[in-house]
Amino acid sequence: MMVPLALLVLGGLVAAMAPRVLTRSDWPDREPVLALWVWQCVVVAVLLCCALAMALSAASAWDAVRGNVFAPAPRGVVEAYALTAYGPWAAPVAVALACGAMWTAAMLTREIRGARARRKQRRAELLVRSPLLPGEEAGADRLVVLEGDRPDAWWLPGGAAAQLVITTAALRRLKGSQLDAVLAHEQGHARARHDWLLHCSSALAAGFPQVPVFAGFRDQVHRLVELAADDVASRRFGRLTIALALVQLNEERGVFGPCPNQVAQVPQRVHRLLSAAPRLTAGRRLRLTAAAALVPVVPLLVAFMPGLSALR
Repeated sequence: MMVPLALLVLGGLVAAMAPRVLTRSDWPDREPVLALWVWQCVVVAVLLCCALAMALSAASAWDAVRGNVFAPAPRGVVEAYALTAYGPWAAPVAVALACGAMWTAAMLTREIRGARARRKQRRAELLVRSPLLPGEEAGADRLVVLEGDRPDAWWLPGGAAAQLVITTAALRRLKGSQLDAVLAHEQGHARARHDWLLHCSSALAAGFPQVPVFAGFRDQVHRLVELAADDVASRRFGRLTIALALVQLNEERGVFGPCPNQVAQVPQRVHRLLSAAPRLTAGRRLRLTAAAALVPVVPLLVAFMPGLSALR
């Protein structure tokens, strides 16, 4: 059972060590989009380790599975894996990993259904507070202005029916290009489909709360998507403009006081925008991108190495 065991050990090491390395690095704040890419590659690598270990363990335990997994492979490739020598632990490991896969699918399904229900409810509330004008289609992409004493702006995703919502208090407080910067920030979320990243990270963390990489993925995604959207707005309207807009929208929520509330990441976002740390060089960004892309390749090499060696 050497290959499945090697895959499980590899997945465990990546799941335990990658969050520590990434959270202790200082470059993700400078390159949030690249950091999101690295986190996704790490999570995919862990999931690949589990999926490949499950397939090989099941192939060892049951002939029917073995016939499907190794159907197009020559006899020498099957013999290279020594499936009959895996022992009695193959079936329990395969069943445990299959249960984990089903649990992951269930968590993803629950998260997506919950998000759709919440989105549907919020759309119904928006239609009550801001009815459609004569001739306006319900699915049209539109800017919704709501009466409200609290300055706020958010993007309600939904594909073709996505909506940007802003309150009248925000319109009164935002000056000059600050409003355009806030709209660009929210549109940055929409174009990058950050809602899907948030749903996937939340589902994995809820399903496996004791796995460090999934908990770290959820926490960092919630932070990095905001930094990435800030950068989208700052490239068009400047760092000072979006920083002032964040202050105007959040100064009455207690986030800048000695006892900040749950949106306390706003001061860090403002400080990051005003400090204007330089981006990584193009060469270093390219190297990090390539290195991250290779992380999911390692489990594939571990899984296919015996078969490739047998084909020489």
